[in-house]
Amino acid sequence: MSQTASAPRQTALDALHRSLGATMTDFAGWDMPLRYGSERDEHNAVRTKAGLFDLSHMGEITVTGAQAVDLLNFALVGNIGSVSVGRARYTMICQQDGGILDDLIVYRLAETEYMVVANASNAQTVLDALTERAAGFDAEVRDDRDAYALIAVQGPESPGILKSLTDADLDGLKYYAGLPGTVAGVSALIARTGYTGEDGFELFVRPEHAEKLWRALTDAGTPVGLVPCGLSCRDTLRLEAGMPLYGNELTTSLTPFDAGLGRVVKFDKTTHAGDFVGHDALKAAAERAAGAPPRKLVGLIAEGRRVPRSGMDVVANGEVIGKVTSGAPSPTLGKPIAMAYVDPAHAEPGTAGVGVDIRGTHEPYEVVALPFYKRQK
Repeated sequence: MSQTASAPRQTALDALHRSLGATMTDFAGWDMPLRYGSERDEHNAVRTKAGLFDLSHMGEITVTGAQAVDLLNFALVGNIGSVSVGRARYTMICQQDGGILDDLIVYRLAETEYMVVANASNAQTVLDALTERAAGFDAEVRDDRDAYALIAVQGPESPGILKSLTDADLDGLKYYAGLPGTVAGVSALIARTGYTGEDGFELFVRPEHAEKLWRALTDAGTPVGLVPCGLSCRDTLRLEAGMPLYGNELTTSLTPFDAGLGRVVKFDKTTHAGDFVGHDALKAAAERAAGAPPRKLVGLIAEGRRVPRSGMDVVANGEVIGKVTSGAPSPTLGKPIAMAYVDPAHAEPGTAGVGVDIRGTHEPYEVVALPFYKRQK
């Protein structure tokens, strides 16, 4: 008998999304809202007012115990020991050969308690790797994917919206920090993080409280222009902000140094278990990048109207000099944009003669530094 593919998982907000007329899509094994109406309107709302996202497909993994920090320092490339309680850090988990398994955010919730947030498509891989790497450590790795729903409110109006629903000290909450609090009567971990290039918050709550919180945020935010937002505009927002997406800019065939993110790798940390996983391969990758850097991640802005897509060749003088990793129309710039890995000789902003091969036509593009968009603070 042939195995039938299992039905996509549904978040606690599934019925609510459908009642709002969302176009749903299967994303990493989850039924997720792609858009509710116009993705351009949703994108622009986040840039100018506020947007509300269901991110409950993300994978939460809790690491606890006396040696939790030692395990994380051994298993991940960053220095988790220097993260204080209530703060978060962007980091990566790599294979022994230095290839990126996933990019992560690690929150330090208490003295010996950490929450690792993985991408939906890699959550099981990350869980398996952490569990395997935990051997010999006095630490427990717990799959908490079913323990949380995750709702994000992003955009310039988001602090005001959230302030109306909580007495937590949002003004004192820095970027990449998280604190426990109550929002609309619901217990939440309130994190000042996001994937849009705007100020905003991600709220981790129990799944049974998700609908109450979503409705409260909607009621508080609608008067100032908040709208529900799907995955489609999340992708154009993160692309404009120059933020990498796993499977596009980050893969197991690339090291953090290949991706221009070598800064997340900390060679000078103590692990109490020898070098961290991937240490030697990453040392070699760092030396290669310092000598003759591999292809470099750059931004491309179209001179015409045709939209580049992932996998398309970047060309110059009839030669293939790179590959597009992500591309989309940019609502903020009003032109198609892309991120691409290109040869160093063509990576300088303003490099002339660069194009993208779109179905046999070499469309002209301008090479620019990332990000395409940076909010005014």
